[in-house]
Amino acid sequence: MRLLSVNVGRPKNVPGTKRPGAVTGIDKRPVEGPVRVAAPGPKGTAGSGLAGDAVCNLRHHGGNDQAVYAVAREDLDDWERELGRTLANGVFGENLTTTGLDVSGARIGERWRIGSELVLEVTAGRIPCATFQGHMGERGWVGRFTRKAATGAYLRVIVPGEIRAGDPVEIVHLPAHEVTARMQFQAVTTHRELLPRLLAAGEALHAETLAQARKYVAEHGG
Repeated sequence: MRLLSVNVGRPKNVPGTKRPGAVTGIDKRPVEGPVRVAAPGPKGTAGSGLAGDAVCNLRHHGGNDQAVYAVAREDLDDWERELGRTLANGVFGENLTTTGLDVSGARIGERWRIGSELVLEVTAGRIPCATFQGHMGERGWVGRFTRKAATGAYLRVIVPGEIRAGDPVEIVHLPAHEVTARMQFQAVTTHRELLPRLLAAGEALHAETLAQARKYVAEHGG
């Protein structure tokens, strides 16, 4: 398991939008590194955990529970075959492109050490949006991505550190529950009946998902 690339974005106009002046940092490109990674701060006030990486919509992106976004190269390769086009590392807006690691199947609360210092913890899967669809230029992309549920994973920073392409990735903590980034994504999108099962992951869940799960149980039982 290793890091193929570390990707950062610069602000660019949102593709396909009618909102004047709207910008996005989704177009991420590999950088040589090393890149410093640290907890950015609360959502709504802070952006990316990676130094030099732009997050332009602080309402929906960035913050401690979404400090870093990772995607498996294996998932990009699968999409390449389906779409019939080349997909470069960073094209999904991911900060980390990995190999040898089941990122979408990673458990909430699972911790990875990357390089010698950085420790990250899985919090959630990625929800697709109109900006992502415009960036990909694929008709019906939000629906296709949702059905496939190869979400990648958002992570929070447990121990800050510097990383670069080629660094080894080691799973240093594997929770006993079976709640994965993919399950979390499905629970908040297409299969809300899964929400009670997410509570097995406890406080490791993205804070917004934890609140959703607790509300669902209070209203529907579980």
